[in-house]
Amino acid sequence: MTTNAIEITLENFQQIILEESKTKPVLIDFWAETVPESLQLRDRLAADLNGFEAHVLYATVDCQTQQQIAQQFGIQGLPTAILVKDGQPLDGLTGPQSDDNIKAFLAKHLPKQEDLLLAQAQQLLADNNVNDAFTVINNAYQLDSERADIKLLLSDVYLQTGKITEAESLLATILMVDQDSYYQALIAKLELASQAADSPEIKALEAQLANDTDNVELQHQLVAQYSQVNRHEEALVLLFRLMQKDSSDAVSKSLYLDVLKSLPDGDPIANKYRRKLYTLMY
Repeated sequence: MTTNAIEITLENFQQIILEESKTKPVLIDFWAETVPESLQLRDRLAADLNGFEAHVLYATVDCQTQQQIAQQFGIQGLPTAILVKDGQPLDGLTGPQSDDNIKAFLAKHLPKQEDLLLAQAQQLLADNNVNDAFTVINNAYQLDSERADIKLLLSDVYLQTGKITEAESLLATILMVDQDSYYQALIAKLELASQAADSPEIKALEAQLANDTDNVELQHQLVAQYSQVNRHEEALVLLFRLMQKDSSDAVSKSLYLDVLKSLPDGDPIANKYRRKLYTLMY
């Protein structure tokens, strides 16, 4: 059974059906020990609703002990489940149900997985947990790559993790109808990030390095500057080349690992350069 499964009785009927259903839908599952199909439906609904307690309140009615409630709902046979909102029946299931029918019924009334992931990513981002937010919103994007709200949040995370090119490409796909204030704010962030990513300090170091290509200290300084503006791949490229030239270069290896650690789980750049490090070591 789900953690919020409630057994409806005459004592709590008004509270559950009339009051609780004002805040979220209540799925009332009518069952009886003498009807095996109703027990099967009850177990399946309980399992499928697990984790959705914030969205649907799951309640059961034992028709053998609560006949008055069953009669009040006009139950003619079992199994039966009725979805109630604001005290009124909204939808329901009657008779034996296949797994596909149950899944289709619940899909109409439960948030999609990508909705849950989007909400989770929004909270993580609000808590400044950008790396975890990236992993979660990227999973949502894999489920639905067309939704503007998902693309906007992923663009925001891209910008906060220095993926300027990715953010620019994704924002370019936002249709005009979805170009709201959040979109405009991200465009402004993109412009600022593009300017910061090519700072005078970086330009100066790149110019010096062009005239002194083997200067390891200059390269380490440039790596630090790249990392500060989230140009992680360019930093990793420099460090990997240094390690290729000198496998005993402990400083470059340490910096390389630091950059990898700063990237979120599932980041394609992190995965790519972990594999490259593995090939270098073995």
